[in-house]
Amino acid sequence: MDSERMPVRVVIVDDEQLVRLALRLVIDGEPDLTVVAEAADGDAALTVVDEQRPDVVLMDIRMPGRDGLSTTRELLTRPAPPRVLMLTTFDSDDLVLGALRAGALGFVLKDTPPARILDAVRTVADGNPVLSPAATARVIAAATGPQSSEARRSSREAARKQLSALTERELDTARAIADGLGNPQIAERLHISIATVKAHTGNLFAKLAVENRVQIALLVRDAEA
Repeated sequence: MDSERMPVRVVIVDDEQLVRLALRLVIDGEPDLTVVAEAADGDAALTVVDEQRPDVVLMDIRMPGRDGLSTTRELLTRPAPPRVLMLTTFDSDDLVLGALRAGALGFVLKDTPPARILDAVRTVADGNPVLSPAATARVIAAATGPQSSEARRSSREAARKQLSALTERELDTARAIADGLGNPQIAERLHISIATVKAHTGNLFAKLAVENRVQIALLVRDAEA
């Protein structure tokens, strides 16, 4: 990250004090990152985010009272919301999936090595998703796992209705995003320029009313389930 840029401002939300302390020590040890506040639950998180206007919120998904999913959904409805990076022990894949649908940019396990957590914060601060291959496999399994035929049909129809607004090339781009490809790889697959990929992606955000590439990928998965 450019040394002349202001440090990325981070809020840590977790009901465990030791977790907050450990994350603060790791993050504050970096010159390009700074923890501006902590919160032990969702209600407190909403307050400190309003006060501090952070760039990134590290959000525990399970907390007493207002949980991380509810808090994330509330934050992301507000003007100029922070980027949200979920913290999870992965005993709650359904909640992680819900958070991603709500607009969180990714998730990290609480036992992730500190260096990777720092990389994840930086990546999310730049507006890019953080989905490790192993974690992504768990989420996709949750998205496409067993559920009632009626629920699956309803999700599929809703996703297909949203995707029906796309041009053929935009749909190709959406499918490439769902396959985890970056802009250069999408350009190569579709034999178009990177600038055109970016234009198609911008159209996807507008037409699908999504905030990030993760939500696009989940829509495609639902439509093809």
